[in-house]
Amino acid sequence: MMEVAGPWTEVFEGSERKEKSGVAETLLGSSTLTLAPLVADPPSVRRSQPIFITSHRVKAVESFSSSVPSIPNPFPELCSPSKSPVLIGSFPPPSSEKHLIKVYGEDSYSRSVWVSRRATARDVCHMLVQTAHCSDQENWALLELHPTLGLERCLEDHEVVLEVQATWSLKGDTRLIFCKNYAKYEFFRKPVLFFPESMISDSADVSKGMTSSELIQNLLRSGTCPEIQGFLHVKEPSRKAWKKVYFFLRRSGLYCSTKGSSKEPRHLQYVADLEDLNVYTVVNSRKLYGAPADFTFCIKPSRNPVRVQDLKILCAENEQTRTCWTSAFRLFKYGKQLQCNYQLSKMAPRSLEGTKLTDGKSKSEASLVAMDFSGKAGGRVIQNPTEAQNAEREEGQAWRRREALRCSLPNLNSGARPSSIHKIQPWFHGGVSRREAQRLIEKQGLVDGMFLIRESQQHGQCFVLSLCYQLKTKHYLVIPCEDGGRKYFTMDDGLTLFIDLLQLVEFHQINKGILPVCLKHPCVCVAL
Repeated sequence: MMEVAGPWTEVFEGSERKEKSGVAETLLGSSTLTLAPLVADPPSVRRSQPIFITSHRVKAVESFSSSVPSIPNPFPELCSPSKSPVLIGSFPPPSSEKHLIKVYGEDSYSRSVWVSRRATARDVCHMLVQTAHCSDQENWALLELHPTLGLERCLEDHEVVLEVQATWSLKGDTRLIFCKNYAKYEFFRKPVLFFPESMISDSADVSKGMTSSELIQNLLRSGTCPEIQGFLHVKEPSRKAWKKVYFFLRRSGLYCSTKGSSKEPRHLQYVADLEDLNVYTVVNSRKLYGAPADFTFCIKPSRNPVRVQDLKILCAENEQTRTCWTSAFRLFKYGKQLQCNYQLSKMAPRSLEGTKLTDGKSKSEASLVAMDFSGKAGGRVIQNPTEAQNAEREEGQAWRRREALRCSLPNLNSGARPSSIHKIQPWFHGGVSRREAQRLIEKQGLVDGMFLIRESQQHGQCFVLSLCYQLKTKHYLVIPCEDGGRKYFTMDDGLTLFIDLLQLVEFHQINKGILPVCLKHPCVCVAL
């Protein structure tokens, strides 16, 4: 059945219909029913055609869009440059192959920076020093931190940052920390402290009768490289138990002995390849992994995301042993590249600001000499070390006498240098605990002279000077006392008095006093 919409007429066989034009049309002749519309055909309709925009109109649109001011994006890390709905004038062009990375300061605040695809850790540190307006450009580092697993390591200066981030898990909490690290190349300066003879293999005679520089050179050579050996506690897989095993570190990799300290090939078991691993320091290892001591480190494959089952967790007996192992891993893996990084770090421009801290001085301590200006002919260089020490002691005593006289003057304005001046100093860390102070110093490098001052948690109104010396952190109590109705601070039972903590620090930056070493590097909190 066919339905027809609209008016229609029936036309039978033999009928004819003539149009106004006079032209006859012969309809189909048969008994077939044909439908003819009553309404004439509508005129032909011209359908719309695409309109071509002329070139001058395109230029007008472009000029209009370019006249719109760019809106700064307050959240650059939430949208990519290509898909961002906001016009961002600071975004680099797509052809520049820039990538956005986020770097955290030690105050938990972050800064997003654009880096090239092959930017190294040294390049990123230099950019952050410039953008954060740091007072000096030395000893900066990027720290790779895994908070959940308690792992951290200092990126080598030549490592490509984007390649390091490519190995991270997308669901993890891994981050980069911008901080100070004074101990990154300290083993080049004091190799004997970092590589004790007891940990050099007895089979390698190159460790006997050599200077420190010769020891480092032999460590960098593949043919005459001595072995690093010693007992370490290793965490057994999938268990909380720890086992004491004898390990050997060679150019070919890390090995352990299945029979005591035997070095026979049939007793050696291959553990890891140096070319395919990274070494991490473990934080809070007693709580996280049940380690027998706090001197824990671990190795893991460098190209794989961090997983607990891939970690080889090791624990040493003391800090010097752990430092020896981690430094040897770095030297054996990178070799001369590490030495090249050290040479480049020494060429970094120093601070131009005349700060009071020795970290900002333009000359090293080794360039300072003892002078005697007591004669009429001018100053002379003191060549005798004993005479130089006596001169230093006399100068310190004269300084104390001058300060005591200045503080005893009746018209002295006590508000000129208030006792709370230490609170604005970078080396003051408030009420941090003893363990946290050790952690802060360890994080920025266990080098001689690294220090901070904190409030004592056991003695009211007292302070503690935490100082690093020979890879150990020592703590000295600073006690307040009164003399002549005025408040002072002392560390030697009143023999040497200081009107405030700032004066105490300034004095011990040039005089050891009761300390084993002068104060050199303040442990600071880096903020971005």
